[in-house]
Amino acid sequence: MAFKTRVTEMLGIEHPIVQGGMQGVGYAELASAVSNAGGLGTLTALTQPSPEALRDEIERCRSMTDKPFAVNITVFPTILPPDYKAYAQAVIDGGVRIVETAGTQQVREIWEMVKPHGITVLHKCTAVRHALSAEKHGCDIISIDGFECAGHPGEDDIPGLILIPSAADKVKIPMLASGGIGDGRGLVAALALGAEGINMGTRFCATKEAPIHDNVKAKYVENDERGTNLIFRKFKNTARVGKNSVSDEVVEISARPDAQFEDIRHLVVGAAGRKLLASGDLDKGIFWAGMVQGLIHDVPTCKELIERIVGEAEEIVKTRLGRMLA
Repeated sequence: MAFKTRVTEMLGIEHPIVQGGMQGVGYAELASAVSNAGGLGTLTALTQPSPEALRDEIERCRSMTDKPFAVNITVFPTILPPDYKAYAQAVIDGGVRIVETAGTQQVREIWEMVKPHGITVLHKCTAVRHALSAEKHGCDIISIDGFECAGHPGEDDIPGLILIPSAADKVKIPMLASGGIGDGRGLVAALALGAEGINMGTRFCATKEAPIHDNVKAKYVENDERGTNLIFRKFKNTARVGKNSVSDEVVEISARPDAQFEDIRHLVVGAAGRKLLASGDLDKGIFWAGMVQGLIHDVPTCKELIERIVGEAEEIVKTRLGRMLA
């Protein structure tokens, strides 16, 4: 038994399981392993220091898998933005057929660049209104991210159990469910709620092939569903990260009435986070993590994880739910 959906057909993948793009994690080792296991692996463009480096990483990934893979381009609100169009051109030149996007409305310029080349656009949203807007402007697949997710869950605080079916009621194009999903139960729930696949980030960080330190992977296993902090709430740029001494300090400082972003900048800079992922020193910075940590109990290979998820989902559909039908 296999789950065939519009997502598997459009992306040319065996299983409706996508590895989301993650800063500092989305390298060829992880993306190729996910794709080789029948899912869709994703390189993260801005993890690379330049568009030229992204071109090299695309080629490196292609040498490691003959299956489809995607490249994530996230447009951040920042004073000194990178050359997003140059990164998009690297994707086009590299012959990549799928792009995952997220971020501000400027991302539409990326869509306009890649769509004429027949590239499928998968856009991550945290609200139904944003999903409808993306659909209107030509996106092919929506990834709807519930409040449980790692990274930026938006400012509406709507959990997946409500957000996914709410989006499914209105969005006509295929949709992936994201946030809080890490096993076969999550896949079945996502399909039941109206999605046609799942997008996982944190769960794929806790795999053998994820190019991060074993101490970080062990932290994902150790933390439970309460093991996250919400930061940047005061600055209307909410982010969910793993609970550690640094994110605890960020929360404490931010709670002060007169707190400014400059008071926490030194704690949350990307360079510190990259050092944490590489060194395993969990006091170096912040790291992305979702509530799904409560469902992470081991560090399998990507193949083992995907096969387990699909096997669990099949068993639930054929046996457990079947027994409940009167």
